Amino acid sequence: MTTSVFIAVLLAAALHAIWNSMIKGSLDKHTTMLAVVLGHVPAAILVLPFAPSVELVAVPWIVGGVVLHLAYQLFLIAGYRAGDLTLVYPIARGSAPLIVTVVSIGFLGVSFTRLELTGVALIALGLVALTIVRSAGGTRNPKAVMVALCTGIFIAAYSLVDGIGARVADTALGFWSWAAIGNAVALTVWTALMRPRSLSHIRSDRKVIAFGLIGGTASFIAYGLVIWAFTQAPIALVTALRETSIVFALLIGVGILKERVDLAKVVSTMITIAGAMVLRAAKL
Repeated sequence: MTTSVFIAVLLAAALHAIWNSMIKGSLDKHTTMLAVVLGHVPAAILVLPFAPSVELVAVPWIVGGVVLHLAYQLFLIAGYRAGDLTLVYPIARGSAPLIVTVVSIGFLGVSFTRLELTGVALIALGLVALTIVRSAGGTRNPKAVMVALCTGIFIAAYSLVDGIGARVADTALGFWSWAAIGNAVALTVWTALMRPRSLSHIRSDRKVIAFGLIGGTASFIAYGLVIWAFTQAPIALVTALRETSIVFALLIGVGILKERVDLAKVVSTMITIAGAMVLRAAKL
């Protein structure tokens, strides 16, 4: 991966942490998530006329990605209801690179250098530090940890599907634009069936609409950069580097959301930064 791709993924990580903090900091997390996902649509519509056409062979990959993103979003909401941003976010993001790397080696025949594997391992090792985090009340939060781990599985799954799908489509921008629109439709239908009040809230609250447009634009750009990076470098390595977003999440969680900072969170952040530097040294 070139320096430009490395920087693009770090920018994506920062944007990703920002929109996740917006959801965690909101009172109604499902409504905020839906607003952000709907906020993808204007950006996608603006981009599509300038993106290459998507090959029909990529359609199953788009559909698969939509399903996995929907599952990820629902589990992420559940995780943020159960625990802090600085607990749920790092565990969900930290577990994904390990899963993607194992699948890439075992099933996709991808090979990595020792330095690359060391970088991935260091970034994911932040997960170990976070397993000893306690809640503000001094007790462990196993429910939040389990939901976060399930979220990590879906992150790994959609990363692999989107990465391969964008390569099959031969256009990262076109692939993500159609996938974003499909995801918005899927989450809207699910909400209409399960939480119809959320739709009413979005239609009647201009503040939520503005919130969704800002968060949705940030999210669309962030993942668009990631999918483009998937077409330029091994998916496992991009996924690992993307998870440096836990550094930004820690800063936002402590500085803005006023969550408790402790040694485990600090150690996790330092390990993650070290992993990113190793990947950069490996000329990812």
